Amino acid sequence: MSFTLFPGTRLALALESLAGLSVGDALGAQYFVPANRPADLIEARTPEAPWPWTDDTEQACCLVATLSEGDFDRDGFAEMLARVYDPYRGYGAGAVTMLREIRDGLPWPIAAAAAFDGQGSCGNGAAMRAAPLGAWHADSLAHAAAQAVRAAEVTHAHPEGIAGGVAVAVAAAVAAAARLHGYKPEPGQLLRAVAAHTPSSVVRDAVVEAASITGGVAEAAYRLGNGARATAQDTVAFALWVAARYLHDYPAAVAACVVSGGDVDTTAAIAGGVVTAYTGLDGIPPSWLSAREPLPSWLAAAGGE
Repeated sequence: MSFTLFPGTRLALALESLAGLSVGDALGAQYFVPANRPADLIEARTPEAPWPWTDDTEQACCLVATLSEGDFDRDGFAEMLARVYDPYRGYGAGAVTMLREIRDGLPWPIAAAAAFDGQGSCGNGAAMRAAPLGAWHADSLAHAAAQAVRAAEVTHAHPEGIAGGVAVAVAAAVAAAARLHGYKPEPGQLLRAVAAHTPSSVVRDAVVEAASITGGVAEAAYRLGNGARATAQDTVAFALWVAARYLHDYPAAVAACVVSGGDVDTTAAIAGGVVTAYTGLDGIPPSWLSAREPLPSWLAAAGGE
C-alpha cells in the first residue's frame, strides 16, 4: 500500500472497528437467550436493550488501549488483560486460569505455552479481538500480520490460534484500506489477500476455501463451521466469509452470523469489526449502538476513547 497514516487516524480507525466488534458481540450474545429468536433479526426486530458485551469486547478494549507506534507491547497487553478481566464475561476455564496465573506473576510466555497440556490454545480468542489492530495498520498488510502475531502470542501459543488472529487483522486492514482508497473489494479478492498473509495452517486453508464459496450463508457455515467448537479453525474463515460478502452492510453481516448459530457472539464480533473497518460508524444502526452496554471507563482513561 502506498500511504502512511497519522497516529490520530490510526486510532480513529481502530475505535470504529472496536465499535462494530462490540455491537456484534453484544447483540450476538443475546441469542444465547432461548427467548430471542434469530429469525427476528432478519425482520429487523432486536432484543430488548441493554445488550451486555462479553469477553470478546473486553479483550478487544485491552488491545486498543495498548496500541501505539512501534511493535505491539505484549507485556503491557498481558498486564492489562490480567488486571481487568472479569471471569463472568464468558471467559473459558482455560483463559481464566491463564489470566489468573499472569496476574499472580507468571510470565505470559510460560502461561500461554502451558495451556492445554502444553499445546497452547488454538481457540478463537486471538481472532475475536484482532480487527481493531488490523484497522490500525491499514497502510501495511504485512505489518498488520506481523503485529497480529505478537498480539496473539500473549494468550495463544498454538499455531492455529495465532493464524486466526493474523487472518482477522489482515482482513480488517484490507477493509480499512479499501475505505480510505474509495473502493470495495470483491469477496474473493479480500479473502485471497487474507490468505496471502496468513501463516500456513488449517485456518489459512479454510480462508482459501472460503474465497471459492459463491452460495449462501448456510453453505458457508456447513463447509467452514460456525464456531461451535470455539476454535480458530472452525470460526475464522466463516466469519471472514460473512464480512467479505456483506462488507457494505453491517446489519446483514451480523444477521448472517446470528442465523447460522454456533459461537454467535464471536462470529458477529469478528465480522462486525471487519465490516465497520470498511463502513465506519455510519454502518452501525444508531439504535444498535445505543443498545450496546457502554464500553469500560478504563478504556477512555487509557486514551482509547
